[in-house]
Amino acid sequence: PTGQFSPVQPRERGIEYQANQIGNYFYVLTNWNAKNFRVMRAPVSNPSRENWQEVVAHRNDVLVANYTLFNNYMVLTERKNGLNKIRVMGLENAGTDYYLSFDEPAYVASPSNNPDANSSTLRYTYQSPKTPATTYDMDMASQDKVIKKQREILGGFDTANYVVERVMAKARDGVEVPMSILYRKGLEKNGTAPALLYGYGSYGYAISPGFRTSIFSLVDRGFVYALAHIRGGDDMGRQWYDDGKLLKKKNTFTDFIDCGQWLKDNGYVAQDKLYAQGGSAGGLLIGAVANMAPDMWGGLIAAVPFVDVVTTMLDETIPLTTFEYDEWGNPNEKEYFDYMLSYSPYDNVEAKNYPNMLVTTGFHDSQVQYWEPAKWVAKLREMKTDNNKLLFKTNMEAGHGGASGRFEALKETALEFAFLIDLAKSDDPSKL
Repeated sequence: PTGQFSPVQPRERGIEYQANQIGNYFYVLTNWNAKNFRVMRAPVSNPSRENWQEVVAHRNDVLVANYTLFNNYMVLTERKNGLNKIRVMGLENAGTDYYLSFDEPAYVASPSNNPDANSSTLRYTYQSPKTPATTYDMDMASQDKVIKKQREILGGFDTANYVVERVMAKARDGVEVPMSILYRKGLEKNGTAPALLYGYGSYGYAISPGFRTSIFSLVDRGFVYALAHIRGGDDMGRQWYDDGKLLKKKNTFTDFIDCGQWLKDNGYVAQDKLYAQGGSAGGLLIGAVANMAPDMWGGLIAAVPFVDVVTTMLDETIPLTTFEYDEWGNPNEKEYFDYMLSYSPYDNVEAKNYPNMLVTTGFHDSQVQYWEPAKWVAKLREMKTDNNKLLFKTNMEAGHGGASGRFEALKETALEFAFLIDLAKSDDPSKL
């Protein structure tokens, strides 16, 4: 701690990198001349960029998301076609280079905690929409693996009762958008089922098709559950993120609408029973699609929604505002102001019919202050021309993440599911 510290590479706008040491080298994960990142190597004695040598090249269709170093191996977490891949490479020209294989069409896999660089055993986790989180140990030389632990799901849960699909929905500009879909085995795709479509699409955050215990409460009642991997996340690489931010933000919203239409066109959902949910920036998504395609949805859930975009982004006293100009744009510049104004949910409320809606917020939310959804709901109540439900729930003890504590969080989920089940109930309530 009393030593002289120096940067591997001085800070430079737009250039990201992280460095970790094995032996006499730093291995550097960077986006320098590599939108989807690549791995470089530099001597510890002089690690500045002029000494970087490429170890893993940049590829337009593969995002290098992370890496784990061992003395003899480097394990990469890559993302291709919206799915995580685990790649094991031998160091020092060892010749080892292979990907782990996974059987399901949609899943999440990533290295776990691997603190011992001397080890030849890789610990990694795997899960899918129907497979609980499972921890494996794998010998990187032989590729033999053993399950160390799997999350126990009570109540007679059987993964064989469910089906996971990965589909591509064509967006209106011709781009194919991935969706991960979960439903109970035996579902007939005849356009009669209710469905919940979930999305986010911001900050380059990929929505992972992992295991969600609570969702089976809906799926066992006949719901289809779909995740839309829309532009604005980096599900398909960094270009996917760039194509859903700043002056291309509307791609996020139209992708989501087009995913919903795909579910209808292919018989996964009844025309009047497509529901959608998103939170925070995903709540912005819900607010935007409510304005853009109100007839698409049987009901919408917007949690802690960022819906008063222009007003918030003009307030430089809010800690997150200026930091987020890179995401939304600076509204002090007319081009960005006009574009934000064209999609901001609060500013685009009109006198027309809106779907049933449940809006939730937390009184102590420091990221999306409670008055944003409050004023949005007030304006909707004043202007909408329908008699559909518009429910507003403020948790007086919660912040941006919702209620704390295991059971309090479950109560919030129960409220959301009760809202959906009530909307979807048919002439035969026993089906739900």
